[in-house]
Amino acid sequence: MNAEASPLKFKVNRDVLADAVAWATKTLPNRPSAPVLTGILITAEAGGNVRLAVFDYEVSSRVEIVADVASAGTVLVSGRLLADISKALPNQEVTLEQIDAKVDVTCGSSRFSLMTMPVAEYPDLPQIPEDSGTVSAGEFQNAVSQVTIATSKDDTLPILTSVRVEIEGEKVTMLATDRYRLAVREFTWNPGRPDVSAVALLRGRTLSDVSKSLGGDVTIGLSTDAGKDLISFTSAGRVTTSLLIEGEYPKVRSLFPDSVPIHAIVETAVLREAVRRVSLVAERNTPLRFEVTDGMLTLHAGTGDDAQASEAVEATLQGDEITVGFNPHYIAEGLAAVESPYVNFSFTQPMKPVIISGQKELDGPADESYRYLLMPTRI
Repeated sequence: MNAEASPLKFKVNRDVLADAVAWATKTLPNRPSAPVLTGILITAEAGGNVRLAVFDYEVSSRVEIVADVASAGTVLVSGRLLADISKALPNQEVTLEQIDAKVDVTCGSSRFSLMTMPVAEYPDLPQIPEDSGTVSAGEFQNAVSQVTIATSKDDTLPILTSVRVEIEGEKVTMLATDRYRLAVREFTWNPGRPDVSAVALLRGRTLSDVSKSLGGDVTIGLSTDAGKDLISFTSAGRVTTSLLIEGEYPKVRSLFPDSVPIHAIVETAVLREAVRRVSLVAERNTPLRFEVTDGMLTLHAGTGDDAQASEAVEATLQGDEITVGFNPHYIAEGLAAVESPYVNFSFTQPMKPVIISGQKELDGPADESYRYLLMPTRI
């Protein structure tokens, strides 16, 4: 910022303020590199708009609300403290007023004084990239939730904590892997231009947080200005930007086999519940065994002197009988991501990757818009 903040004063509805502050401060860093990065930047404009922003050099969140602005200006105060205060205020109109080095927050008989931080030390917010296309928030949220389950939680491998986003005209493909499983989701959107083509790597945690907080239509923008690859998500007056991860994503598409001779189709909800029950006795790092025979899929967990469990569910088998072991947590997450009434397991060999996809009808084709590839575990 090039100038110190000037005094500001505005009035706004409590719920409007609390919602905006709560949303913006979700991206506040837990371990900021500088004290000012714990702040929320509030800018009141004479026309009645108030902009709130948070930025940590990697992710920015900004939201605009309508208020009764008596005096335009900019202040920087503790983001988490303002969020806590805003949601605790009585349901009345709130006044924020800068008085010297403090900002007074008044609501009914409640009054708080917050120390300001130097606006001049706050980093300049990144430019919002040009729009690349639009997708409904519901479609976007579903796709993100289905894919991010497969991102790695190991921050020492940043590439594997990311989601690869591929854009080709009307088709968007998201994929993620943690080396033990791979999730791929395809959907269509409204591109800004028909020949748009781009690839981006975005942290799965950031993508998940963004998707949960947006509604209506989501506009996505991509840019490579000044050597910094940036992505933006805009919806209903809320904008989030994030730097992209640099690096080469593993060539994971080769994991999908050319042909799959064995298929087992099971009712999704029934299998989910069976997996949940049988997994109760599965010790950590021990497999949940899937024994597929003609007309039946039998689950087994536990061996020897340990607690044991088994349960059988109806299945339609196409091909040879097969027995495969899965990590209980990974198979449960994969089944939770399947939205179709039936789930299709595509097998090649007991220790080769298994492809899990949805299926609308028992005798219909598999829906390959979402595929969850899982590495079996040794039984």
